[in-house]
Amino acid sequence: MTDTPEEDVLAAQMVPSSSFEPKSLVAVAILTFLLIFSFFALSLGDENIQQSVSEKESSNDDWRAFSVVAPIDTGINVYHDHFRTNETYPDWLLDGLGVNKICDLTLEGTWQERYDADKSSCWDTLGASDIVYFPGTKIIGTSPDGNSEILILDDPSDGHGSAVTGAVLDANPNAVIFFVEGFSTEAVLAAANQPLVDIISTSFGAPGSLPVPGIERGTEVAVVEQGKMHAGAADNSPSPAIQDATAGPPWSIGIAGYAEEGDDQKEIMSGSYPDISADWTQVLPNHDDIDGYHETSGTSFATPRTAGILSFVLESLRAEYSDDSSGASPTLREGMLVNGSDDEGNPFQVSNHQVREALNLSAWYPELDWDPTSGTMPISPVAPCTQTGWGLVNLSNIEPIIAHLNQTAELSQRPGDVVACMDANQEMRETYWSAYPSVPQSDYATSVTGSQGAERRLE
Repeated sequence: MTDTPEEDVLAAQMVPSSSFEPKSLVAVAILTFLLIFSFFALSLGDENIQQSVSEKESSNDDWRAFSVVAPIDTGINVYHDHFRTNETYPDWLLDGLGVNKICDLTLEGTWQERYDADKSSCWDTLGASDIVYFPGTKIIGTSPDGNSEILILDDPSDGHGSAVTGAVLDANPNAVIFFVEGFSTEAVLAAANQPLVDIISTSFGAPGSLPVPGIERGTEVAVVEQGKMHAGAADNSPSPAIQDATAGPPWSIGIAGYAEEGDDQKEIMSGSYPDISADWTQVLPNHDDIDGYHETSGTSFATPRTAGILSFVLESLRAEYSDDSSGASPTLREGMLVNGSDDEGNPFQVSNHQVREALNLSAWYPELDWDPTSGTMPISPVAPCTQTGWGLVNLSNIEPIIAHLNQTAELSQRPGDVVACMDANQEMRETYWSAYPSVPQSDYATSVTGSQGAERRLE
């Protein structure tokens, strides 16, 4: 029996894919037809306009393969050197991401001097409907909730979003960042509804993974309807991740933490029974200067690090198979995250499900080398999945995932007890989130924001 698109996205079974679905190549139109078509497109709806943008992307050969990651968080310090680039994003990419405003930043002086110089020309002019490109940086940003002190820019009292985004770029320095400020379903949907976004990363949720409605409506749209990937942070407590609105839905990749470069064991204050575990402690950019860094810990940063790893994989495969667009639009890319062809013109496609399967196969359990003074918990040789899911993931997983997906070196199947344990995990999540009571959309954002709702996940 052939899986439906939803089943394909939700599946986390360890069944290797034997082939990729073919796609016809798009013929190059003659100049006269393009002129007629561009005039005709003005009278069409948004879907046809997006189709025109996609065709322009597909024919583009002036830029590199790329991947778009959407961190959703408090804001971002666009002045920090960590986010600088000598690249200029092409107009077709900006159009495809809905950019309607450009802020040319002051790139000399202290953080405060730069902010003061740009206040009247940029920060004081922004509204909730703006999608802003900051030339000289890797950042396109938006703040659809429109309720922060300074839209898009990380507020002076916080720095969570800047650190989160830094974690993405540490894993994939070439990622295009579509940053969304906000802790709401509307913020998630702002990324979910962007056709070129590949991966959404969220590092917030109800404290203690309390079983209250969260952002799952937005992430379901992103993954099940739009074919994207969602990386969601498990709680910074030993609470099970299954019922967590960020890490628990079966369409999401729930991420806990472990002590990378320590003893590789599970962090005590990190969610249990997730999909995977990633680096808990990292050195990440500050939010209120231009070149400072700080060490910080939490699933908040393990999650975007994983998003960056997946972004690197997609970008590498797109470069290898001449895929010069991004996203997994059902109408524009047949729901495929990679949609290209090999040197002989044979179609090559990779779906959300295939990437997720490769991630699961590549994860690993460490040898028992626990330091009792480390502050971590030893990973049990019996049912380690209940602690860390499929296992640990770091930058070393990138090459095996790529090799598995391009079929040059297939990853080994996981042991039967691990598969059975994670099958049970997936079944519980599917049962729970299919039956979970929801709240009216009008009440949804307020139910997950504010002092009693969603919070950033920071130790």
